[in-house]
Amino acid sequence: MKFITSCKHYGGLAMILAAAITCASVSSAQPTWQAGVAKIDITPTESMWLAGYAARDKPSEGVLHPLWVKALALQDAEGKRAVLITADHLGIPKQMSEVIRNRIKENLGLERAQIILSGSHTHSGPVLDDSLMCIYPAGDADIEKIKKYSRWLEAQTVTVAEQAFSNLTPVQLASANGVTRFAVNRRNNKEAEILSTHEFKGPVDHAVPVIKVSKADGGLLAVVFGYACHNTTLCDQFFCGDYAGFAQIELETQHPGATALFFAGCGADQNPMPRRTVALAQQYGCELASAVDRAMTDPMQTLDPVFRTEYLETELALETPPTREQLEAMLPGAAPYLKKGIEKFIHELDAGKPLQNSYMYPVQIWKMGAQPLVVLGGETVVDYTILIKQLLGRDVFVMTYANDVCSYIPSVRVLKEGGYEGGGAQILYGLPSVWKDDVEARILTVVRELAQKAGVEVKLTELPSTASPK
Repeated sequence: MKFITSCKHYGGLAMILAAAITCASVSSAQPTWQAGVAKIDITPTESMWLAGYAARDKPSEGVLHPLWVKALALQDAEGKRAVLITADHLGIPKQMSEVIRNRIKENLGLERAQIILSGSHTHSGPVLDDSLMCIYPAGDADIEKIKKYSRWLEAQTVTVAEQAFSNLTPVQLASANGVTRFAVNRRNNKEAEILSTHEFKGPVDHAVPVIKVSKADGGLLAVVFGYACHNTTLCDQFFCGDYAGFAQIELETQHPGATALFFAGCGADQNPMPRRTVALAQQYGCELASAVDRAMTDPMQTLDPVFRTEYLETELALETPPTREQLEAMLPGAAPYLKKGIEKFIHELDAGKPLQNSYMYPVQIWKMGAQPLVVLGGETVVDYTILIKQLLGRDVFVMTYANDVCSYIPSVRVLKEGGYEGGGAQILYGLPSVWKDDVEARILTVVRELAQKAGVEVKLTELPSTASPK
C-alpha cells in the first residue's frame, strides 16, 4: 500500500515567482556559504513495531511512503562547518545520539555544537532502541529487530553527514517565517468536539520557519522548514512521515532536484486536528508546503556567511524519587506499560542503585548570519517558543526533539496544571519523578547565556516566565 501526494496548489506559480524575484546569483569572487546535501532511505525492510503509541497491538503492515534521513552540511566564509541531520523517526534517544555524534566527531572533526540530530517525531516510524521501550508489547524477537535496525540507523546517519560534506558547493542562505494553522492545543481543546468548536483555547505557534539554500545559478539546493505540532495525524500500521513527510514530498516534487528537510518545533502539547486519516495527513502536508513556498516567494532575509555555534548540557533537577513502598503502591490498577516502568524502578532499588534525581539536558544555538536557531532536547511544550521569542525576538527559530528526546519538557504553567505533558509521561521515559518547578528558568537561563555567546541580541533584562500572569 503506497500513496503519492500532489497538492496541485499554486506550486507552478510559486516557482515562477521565486525565479522572478530570486536573490542575485552567488558570485565566486565574493565570500559565500558552502553547502552540501544528502539523503538515505531508512524505511525498514521488514515488519517492525511502530513508535509513539501505547495503543498499538501489532507491528507494521506496510509502507505509505519511504522514510528518510537527510543532511545539510554548511561551511561559512571562514571555513567553520556544521551539519543539520533530520530524519523521519520519533526522535533520537540519548545513547544513540552519543554514538552518532561521537562517530561524526571522529570522522569529520565536528564538535557537539556543530551537529544537530533532529527527529520529525512521526508516530509512524520504527521503534528505536532504548526509547519508550516499556510501552510496546514487543517480544524477544521484536527487540532484536529493534536493536539491529537501530545499529544500522546509527551507521546511516553518520554516512549521510559524510556524503553531504562530500559535495559542497557555493550557495546563498536566506530566512523567513511563513504561517499555517492546523496545529491545535491538545490540552485545552477536546479532539472529539473539534469539528463543532469555533473558539480554540490555549497557546499555539503557527509560524513556519524557513531557511532557503540557493545555488550559484539561483536554483534551489535545499529548504529547511519547521512547525510546532505533534506529527500524529496517523495512528495506523503503516510506515509514513505523517504530515511532515507529505510536506517534504510535495516540496521536492514542486522543486525538482532540491532536498526538503523538516524539523519539529515546540509542539509537545499541539496536535493536528482533526486527524486520523491519510487524506488529512496529505492535506496538512500540502498546507505546510504551501506556507514554505509562500515564504520563499516573499522578500527574505539574506544571511551573511558567518556561522556561530554554541552547545551546553545543563542539569535539570527532578523532585524526590518515590520509595520502594510508594512504587509498590502504584502497581495495582496501573496500565501494563506503566507497570513495566514501575517494576524497572523497583528492580533498580533492589539492586542497590539509587533512582535518578536529575538529567543533563542539551541546549544549542546556531547563528547563521543574523538568523538565530535555538535547539532544545526532549518533547518541549509550545510555551518555550513563546518565551524564547519574547527573550530573543519574534524572528528567532526554535527546534526541539533534537539531540536527545529524553522526556516531555513542561513550562511552569504546564507543570502546575499536571496531566500527561506535565508529568504523567515521566515513567514512560524512564524518569522516576516530575521535574522541579525551576525547569523553565534553568532552560531559559542557558538559552540566554548561549545566545549572548553567539552574538544574538537579548531583548529582555529579566527572564520571561509562565509562572505569573502575562
